[in-house]
Amino acid sequence: MNLRTGIDLVEISRFGDLREDLRARFIERVFTEAEITLCHGRDERLAGRFAVKEAVAKALGCGIGAVSWQEIEILRGEQGEPLLILHGKAQVLAEELGLVEWSVSISHTHLHAVGLAVGLGE
Repeated sequence: MNLRTGIDLVEISRFGDLREDLRARFIERVFTEAEITLCHGRDERLAGRFAVKEAVAKALGCGIGAVSWQEIEILRGEQGEPLLILHGKAQVLAEELGLVEWSVSISHTHLHAVGLAVGLGE
């Protein structure tokens, strides 16, 4: 069995503290249109998805750079749970590592958001 994990913690205020012009460019570079729609501009939602993207990259063993932000997409499942969709290089890397199942989780307080990713394979 192959089990890989990643975790990341983000200060939510980092999103609110961005200048408006930088914030718009940052959001467009990091998040897919579907993610932007799901977040409704709410800093805690953006921070949570950002943390999960970082956590997934850590579980893949590569960090952001080897894969791009938008190749790791965090949507919603049928019950409202975070749902991971991998694209491009991220998907290829997961396949090369034999990771076929993923579980991701997001939580936040008023100060911090945390993202957890677990990949499982053979």
